[in-house]
Amino acid sequence: MSLIDRTRIRPRNEHAYHGGEVVYWMGRDMRVRDNWALLAAADLAARNQAPLRVLYVLPVTFLGATWRHYDFLLRGLEEVERRLRERGIGFQLELGLPDQVVPEAVARAGAVVCDTNPLRIVEQWKEGIAKSLPIPMYEVDAHNVVPWWVASSKPEFGAYTLRPKLLNLLPTYLAEFPEVPTLDSDPLPVVDWVAIRAQVQADTSVGPVQQVPGEQAGLEALRTFLQRIDRYEEDRNNPNLDGQSGLSPWLHMGHISAQRVLLELGASPGSESAKTAFRNEVLVWRELAENFCAYNPRYDSFDGAHDWAKTSLNQHRSDPREATYTYDQFAAGATHDDLWNAAQHQMVRSGKMHGYLRMYWAKQILAWTPSPEEALAIANRLNDRYSIDGNDPNGYAGTAWSILGTHDRAWFERPVFGKVRYMNRNGCARKFDVAAYVAANLEKSA
Repeated sequence: MSLIDRTRIRPRNEHAYHGGEVVYWMGRDMRVRDNWALLAAADLAARNQAPLRVLYVLPVTFLGATWRHYDFLLRGLEEVERRLRERGIGFQLELGLPDQVVPEAVARAGAVVCDTNPLRIVEQWKEGIAKSLPIPMYEVDAHNVVPWWVASSKPEFGAYTLRPKLLNLLPTYLAEFPEVPTLDSDPLPVVDWVAIRAQVQADTSVGPVQQVPGEQAGLEALRTFLQRIDRYEEDRNNPNLDGQSGLSPWLHMGHISAQRVLLELGASPGSESAKTAFRNEVLVWRELAENFCAYNPRYDSFDGAHDWAKTSLNQHRSDPREATYTYDQFAAGATHDDLWNAAQHQMVRSGKMHGYLRMYWAKQILAWTPSPEEALAIANRLNDRYSIDGNDPNGYAGTAWSILGTHDRAWFERPVFGKVRYMNRNGCARKFDVAAYVAANLEKSA
């Protein structure tokens, strides 16, 4: 596979390729440009004069995803189909669970290429499919700048342990992408997107977001952000300002590559300090989340926490709470804290929550629930239901950091939190105008 560094590829079974159609089973990297998995599949097909087909398998329900998520995903896939057709590559969409659909869909193929996703259910699908196939299956990390299995062979304790490894490898992996070659694959019928949408069984009470999906929209959002990168350090922790990149919807859906983000960042005229700060978020913290989910299958469980955090939280289980709320009360933004309510309303309404407030939001759920297990479950359920970037390693790492102290150190002990880092409203008030944020977000939701 000469178009890409072979360290980006790992075999999922022991079969060898002996020719025949190559199928790229597209997963979370839903784009044509800057896609190492597609490049690997196209290269294998071109060098063997074999046809290439891109297969996407869509479960009609998935981990509580709502119509908000399906709408964004499907509109992005429509762009993928158009761009593939321009390159003579067929696109096929099938409904169902991948472990049931993929083996039959590739029955006459010679090889399968898939992209990487460390979430437990996806990894189980890939493992089962790879074992069942009589042909080779290759996994390509098209989501990270440095393939997660190259960056580290173990779970990392924190950003400070992963950062030097990534920075050392960055000169090797931060390279410009080749173009996807134009092939002459067998044409496939155009997808009936109306029929597909009609068969999705998602909760329609959580509606679409305003952001436009797709790789072109993601690239435009990146370039718009880079025009104001100089203000990033000063403005990023103020939810009343447009200081953050806002790229998470496109990164989560794989509509834009994190590697493209860093390439464009490096070429931008912004200050080096601002660029370094943003690079730390896109590269280090994002790939730390990938490492967390890849090496810790209990990423969404209390059992997946560090021993110090479990011991400390266990010692404070019986501490009295200021208040306790049910999932429904949290979802409705009906707590005694108008700042927390405003953040929840922002997420329900727009599909996003400011990154700094998301930490405060999750930590207050720990303060207002009977146990850390219930707090983690509620935080993940709310985030996965309403946030457009839900069901993502970044989300699971974020709630684990906030509630279980994952990737953090032990702090001064206090009630309920034990030695897990504490945040309160006064800390938020030192960062931004709380009253202005509350007024803006509660009024919009009224």
